[in-house]
Amino acid sequence: MKLVITLLVFFGLSVNLNLAYAASGGGLDSTGSSLYKSGKKLIIKAKKLEKKEKIEKAQTLYLKALSKLEKAYDKDKKNADILNYLGFALRKTGDFDKAEKFYLEGLKIDAAHLGINEYLGELYVQTNRIELAKERLQVLNGCKCEEYEELKELIEKN
Repeated sequence: MKLVITLLVFFGLSVNLNLAYAASGGGLDSTGSSLYKSGKKLIIKAKKLEKKEKIEKAQTLYLKALSKLEKAYDKDKKNADILNYLGFALRKTGDFDKAEKFYLEGLKIDAAHLGINEYLGELYVQTNRIELAKERLQVLNGCKCEEYEELKELIEKN
């Protein structure tokens, strides 16, 4: 009997938590999630094209990614990953001011976000603000991650 009561209580709590999560609007809906995922995939493909020096094709993909990520952002303005890739796509298409705004907005949500810190540092290097890039590097210091190594290398080249 105790087992049945325990199971009923557990079931009731889990249903209640699921309803509370749904009511809070937490997370992306399936449309926002799929927009984010396809935008991210486009960026990954574009980065590969850039490495092969197929710049025009990469730019086309960055613009497509930007369109999807903007729609995902409309559905979830508090997702640091969306803001990271949105900033990345904007930076790669040359809109540094807007990219910086999205990166900074993402850092308000997650100050330790590895991608945002690296990419914002890269933006600072591109816009000749090396001291600000070094600040981003300091945030990444100790993470033992590729984001730190890549930003460090870029700063040292400039």
